[in-house]
Amino acid sequence: MGVRPRAVVIGAGAAGLAAVKALRDAGVPAVCFEATDQVGGLWVYGAPDSPAYRTLHLNTSRGRTQFADHPMPTHWPDYPDHRRIAGYLADYADRFGLRDTIRLRHSVEQVTQDPAGTWTVRASGPDGPVEVTVEAVVVANGHNRAPRLPDPPYPDTSTAEQLHSHDYRGPEQLAGKRVLVVGGGNSAMDIAVDASYAATRTLLSLRRGVWVVPKYLLGRPSDTLNGALARRLPWRLRQRISQAMLTTTVGSPARYGLPAPTHGFLQDHPTLSDGLLSRLTHGAIEARPGVAALDGDRVEFTDGRSDSVDLIIWCTGYRVEIPFLDPVLLGGGADSLALYRHVFHPDAPGLTFVGLMQSTGSAFPLVEAQAKLIAAQLAGRYALPDPERQRAVCRAELRAATARWGQRRPAMRVDFDAYLAELTRELTAGARRARAATPVGAGR
Repeated sequence: MGVRPRAVVIGAGAAGLAAVKALRDAGVPAVCFEATDQVGGLWVYGAPDSPAYRTLHLNTSRGRTQFADHPMPTHWPDYPDHRRIAGYLADYADRFGLRDTIRLRHSVEQVTQDPAGTWTVRASGPDGPVEVTVEAVVVANGHNRAPRLPDPPYPDTSTAEQLHSHDYRGPEQLAGKRVLVVGGGNSAMDIAVDASYAATRTLLSLRRGVWVVPKYLLGRPSDTLNGALARRLPWRLRQRISQAMLTTTVGSPARYGLPAPTHGFLQDHPTLSDGLLSRLTHGAIEARPGVAALDGDRVEFTDGRSDSVDLIIWCTGYRVEIPFLDPVLLGGGADSLALYRHVFHPDAPGLTFVGLMQSTGSAFPLVEAQAKLIAAQLAGRYALPDPERQRAVCRAELRAATARWGQRRPAMRVDFDAYLAELTRELTAGARRARAATPVGAGR
């Protein structure tokens, strides 16, 4: 392995690649274990565990998604498809010489904390088991791999075919069928639009209302408008302005037969779709409330209506699982883990995370900033506050997130613009702490 690594990065998707590059830039030796045979993570269509489908595109604009040090080509469309994004990530690995750090087809099976304060990572590779002991572990394995189905499940009396959106690959799976799509996220909207062209009938069931945002507003990518406001205004004021703009230009969701949102705009993950509202107004998609029961080929909804369907696609999200970590380190679960600035484990020095969050915008710039924080810490240019201060910050952030997002995974929620600005301030504050902790004359 050459120079003994000081850190292990787990995963070579966008988060893992950003971590490998940041560590390399900071002069921190590292090795990255990736379970599949190529970099790119969930954006690699057809790769094991990838949820990518053939019609998948970015739902955040190119300018708000790209890495700061690797801009996307300006001739690309505002919302590139998965092929371009997978290629972009592969180019990122090539441009910055990251591939010699990455061990493909290496699945991490266990990460344990040693009495000496180091970490031992055990992985299985094509040539057998691998074991590495390091100062730090960067968990960047993503959280869109373990499909979450309705819990508790509906009584198993349905004769309709059922699949999770994780297993959806393209419109040919919908052709000639009566399709019910369940869910209000971006995948649900994409699949419902695909079905509206391929299926004989398309129903869209939403248990609760969501704000559906067109990808363009006022002639610009819609996320750029909120980004401009975010640099100047608190989120509550942004919410009122954005919601008024959306209602004026598009109308309320109820106008399209969708349930009214129970939360204000910017209080849930944004749902972006150019095609959904148009297909609803043309009758190509029919809105339904939540599912009440399944019986044979019939689906009964909470408003008493029922319809016959051939295929149910559950777009019900994912469980957040980190199977290689001791459950004690995860507390109540990976999706409720309290991390300092969503990066550092306060009770397990050296255990860090990149990408364990749900953002109101793109993840790429955020994982890039998280990775730089970890790299600076391992290089000695950034110091954490004491553990009790870390825990206090975690508690305060959880209270604020719960006030905004309720019980919908508040520990993972971040406001894209506010969090990116916070990470910049944190890097500066940590640099001051590091300088203050360095004895006068040290390093001369």
